[in-house]
Amino acid sequence: MKNPKNPLIIENTITKELIFKCNPVDEEVVFDGGVMITETDTRGIITYANRKFREMTGFTREELIGSPHSINRHPDMPPGAFRGMWKIISSGKHWRGYVKNMRKDGQYYWVLVYIQPKYDDNDNIIGFVAGRKIAYDEAVEAAEKLYAKYHGSEHMNNPVFFDEGYDLYLKGKA
Repeated sequence: MKNPKNPLIIENTITKELIFKCNPVDEEVVFDGGVMITETDTRGIITYANRKFREMTGFTREELIGSPHSINRHPDMPPGAFRGMWKIISSGKHWRGYVKNMRKDGQYYWVLVYIQPKYDDNDNIIGFVAGRKIAYDEAVEAAEKLYAKYHGSEHMNNPVFFDEGYDLYLKGKA
């Protein structure tokens, strides 16, 4: 889990290994396509990460499985975006949005993320599946402006982050 005393330290819940996140490097690695897939439990702990995700993030399978998905969160992402995402997916709905992630080496990449709940045989949510594709340049530019505008904790509950389609910047409302 995340260390409240130092958000740059992540603890793997399985191995108990401490993973030290890099400081961000202002250098983009362009996602070249394919699909990155992860699965998590209901708390956001990674239970599966496909090869493409591991290659793009630079983390090993052993580092990822059992770690919170925030292991690759970039500090430019507003906390309200994730609060909105969690509210939407926890209610059983799908979420889609543009996310700036950080690799193990501190470099960043943008993706268009789709997240949906996983259900057991009794229709209880048991986790989440996320797929990532190439982000559209125009949408990334709009997302960067939106995220800079609503980055602070005072925007945690801003309605802009609670739209399950998350297309506000594509519709010119950012």
